[in-house]
Amino acid sequence: MYEKLMKTLKMDSDPRDLFKSFCVHTLCKSIPDEGYLKLKFWIKMGKKLDLKHPQTFNEKIQWLKLYDRKPKYIELVDKYEVRKHIKNMIGEEYLIPLLGAWEDFERIDFAELPNRFVFKCTHDSGGIILCKDKERFNKAKTRKKLEKRLANNYYYSGREWPYKNIKPRIICEEVLGTESDELPSDYKFHCFNGKPRNVMVCTDRGSGNPKYYFFDQEWKLLRCNVGGLKAPEGFSLPKPEKMDEMFEIAATLSKGVPFVRVDLYFENGQIYFGELTFHPQSGFDYNLLPETDDSWGRDLELPSIKGGN
Repeated sequence: MYEKLMKTLKMDSDPRDLFKSFCVHTLCKSIPDEGYLKLKFWIKMGKKLDLKHPQTFNEKIQWLKLYDRKPKYIELVDKYEVRKHIKNMIGEEYLIPLLGAWEDFERIDFAELPNRFVFKCTHDSGGIILCKDKERFNKAKTRKKLEKRLANNYYYSGREWPYKNIKPRIICEEVLGTESDELPSDYKFHCFNGKPRNVMVCTDRGSGNPKYYFFDQEWKLLRCNVGGLKAPEGFSLPKPEKMDEMFEIAATLSKGVPFVRVDLYFENGQIYFGELTFHPQSGFDYNLLPETDDSWGRDLELPSIKGGN
């Protein structure tokens, strides 16, 4: 069926226009996962997806989406259920305090919430809603956004299998760094077979123009992506005092997994768990430099799947 869809798209069109047309096409959800990923990879990455002999990082992430489908992953990407796992693995003190969880926006009692808080949905990616002042918070706009997200199955966008059967819920967490209007820096550890290779630091997250820089454990800048390539000679960022502990936590949480990105926060001297991401950018990360895509691909050892692929 996906061959039929490909015929409706012109090869000389702008890839962004192709992708938009692809996303709204009525056939999208009925396309089998493998065919969908091959088509989307061609549109987003500009080349064919080799699933028989994947070499690059992005190719291997696609392979993992199709063939590494452990039921445990469903719990680990659910922003509510994963809290139990984190409590057992590293301790409850690393969890951002939870203020509530609801299946329906109407059940939220705003009178019980503090002046500042964060809304998230348990079954998707992104979509954080930060309330800085409850008295001026636009509840109607928030309700519309959250209800739209609750009705959306994030799995269909990138065919990330763990998201397919998560129970949609809204959770509310305390705001980290309550004296500041800025979202805390996000530290994303890329872990290959239980070994954190690097950390990507995300800054200016609330500005609408976030910046991403990679560092190794010795805090040397790694020019892995477009942003790092543009950084001037000698560029660096302040190293959190507990960065070594954060690398240790990432190693603990990534044990036994071919690849997972462990997201952590560091605020007011305390490390907090963010989330586990098995398929960053859903395996369509064109901001990685080609040499990074190749190098990470060599580091990612795919598991043996009974019966082959």
